Amino acid sequence: MTEAKIHFFPKEPLVALVGNPNSGKTSLFNLLTGGKQKVANYAGVTIERKEGKLNLGNQSLRILDLPGVYSLYPRSLDEEITCNVLLGRATGEKKPDLVLCVLDATNLRRNLRLVLAVKRMGLPCIVVVNMMDIANKRGIEIDLSQLEQELHLPIVESIGIQAKGDMAVREKLASFDFKTHFSKLNSTTGMSDHQPIEADNIVVQAILKKMGLDQVMADPISDRLDRILLHPVLGPIILFSVLFFIFQAVFSWAEYPKEIIEAATDFLSQFISNVIPEGWLQSLLVHGMIAGLGGVLVFLPQILILFFFILLLEESGYLPRAAYLLDRLMGSVGLSGRSFIPLLSSFACAIPGIMATRTISNARDRLVTILIAPLMTCSARLPVYALLIGAFIPARKIAFGIELQGFVLFALYAAGILGAMVVAWLLKKILSYQKTFHPLMMELPNYHMPSCKNIAIGLWQRTIIFLQRVGGTILLLTIALWFLASYPNPPLGAIGPAIEYSYAGILGKALAVIFAPIGFNWEISIALVPGLAAREVVVSSLATVYAIAGQASSAEEALTPILQQGWSLATALSLLVWFVFAPQCLSTIAVVKRETGGYKIPMIMLTYLFSLAYLASFITYQFALYFGLG
Repeated sequence: MTEAKIHFFPKEPLVALVGNPNSGKTSLFNLLTGGKQKVANYAGVTIERKEGKLNLGNQSLRILDLPGVYSLYPRSLDEEITCNVLLGRATGEKKPDLVLCVLDATNLRRNLRLVLAVKRMGLPCIVVVNMMDIANKRGIEIDLSQLEQELHLPIVESIGIQAKGDMAVREKLASFDFKTHFSKLNSTTGMSDHQPIEADNIVVQAILKKMGLDQVMADPISDRLDRILLHPVLGPIILFSVLFFIFQAVFSWAEYPKEIIEAATDFLSQFISNVIPEGWLQSLLVHGMIAGLGGVLVFLPQILILFFFILLLEESGYLPRAAYLLDRLMGSVGLSGRSFIPLLSSFACAIPGIMATRTISNARDRLVTILIAPLMTCSARLPVYALLIGAFIPARKIAFGIELQGFVLFALYAAGILGAMVVAWLLKKILSYQKTFHPLMMELPNYHMPSCKNIAIGLWQRTIIFLQRVGGTILLLTIALWFLASYPNPPLGAIGPAIEYSYAGILGKALAVIFAPIGFNWEISIALVPGLAAREVVVSSLATVYAIAGQASSAEEALTPILQQGWSLATALSLLVWFVFAPQCLSTIAVVKRETGGYKIPMIMLTYLFSLAYLASFITYQFALYFGLG
């Protein structure tokens, strides 16, 4: 007989925010809670749980921002989570003491259906009519007292993107008697009535007709913008221009903050080296912990710049339109436009891209997107690409002023995208027995000015999530690889670099037998071992193997002539192709394991990516040898 698990919840009343997507619910949540938020996952799933604190002087409230839903008849994981929380069935979550049902004042027709569903649950409920300022500008006049009489629920208004736009909500919460409603809350057992959606539509239509709001009033500004931005010819051109600018900004804007982080890491390493005598402790701190954390932090600026643009496009209302424009292209390989945003994120780093797949409701589409996300050329590949292209590809123009080196770099990016599309198409065929047609159905919200506060909070949350979920993994792996590369010590009279006699060196020579058919020598094989933690580590690892001293930049410059003399062009091309496909990032695999809840998908990913990398490198190397490039 199993015992029921007892959960102890905080004593503060729990207020849940419920609303349709794009209703301004999260903006209101940010106004109410400010920076006093914490983000985690619901038990057993990867849906984010956002909770904050609201202090009202005489009492403190816990505010829970539930995933946006259109109905309480769940068809996606987001909707299922919201329903379970409201019904008190969510593991580790108490039943809300009060529900704030947030409505978009410009679209009451759709929003009121959700209010009726929440009301039938029997939970204490306050209706918050948000975006009243936009509704007034568009000539939509809402009589809140009449709406309150029709719904038989208390109603307040708010403007979620303005400072103090939540004052009416705060006053209503301060006057709400949670103790009186507590017994009523515990007497409810869930939905007392499964009223059909068609019946809700009739009720909503009747309410809107009484209030003179039954005529749909479009937003003229959004309509004019959509004629251009969703144009079948101009739309894609504008979208790709925006994406080109974002990618340029991700790499160019991040240079200065990356240099600051690198300088701080070098300073700290030098300080530790001067304070602590040479030995295993100094090596652990400098080459293990500091280098490991620095290797994570140095990519944080690129992550934040990319997420800044994603949040900016999302806040403005353009991001759903980008998914709409790309839906046909994605659909040709068995995906939907919803996969676009996670794959876009993967160009900076596959980790936030994989985390972004939580927004994909279809399980098959989400799984395929996770599996192909590592094929997007992340920024960690650039140091390796720059080293090998600079050493083996001549700096000359080929045609129309196009640089050969730049063209090769573009070809590597294109190879990753093409490989991802081919893999997605194959998975579409393999998983066709469980694939049903899911047309892209999403709301295109009206355009509006982004909220600086919402963007700042979003970036802060992404920073915390990135450091918590990746920093620990990278640090532990770096320490483990430091140990493998440092021990045992070389024997007396050894003339080669110390790493050659370490566990990593022994492993490298064993791997060289496997990698010989694709042109890799034992030095490359050794470099691939620490490169499992992070791809860019391969450059410094090669420098160590060839006994080069100095900083990373000088090491790259000194490596170039050594590689030109010691490697063939066939080997260099094979290694470039290897890094297009190989999963040289164990932190990504760790995130896949966390997101999919087991080891099955990570093992499938490792197997197919390593196999694809080996096959592509083998073909490249053998073709290069055939054409005399060996």
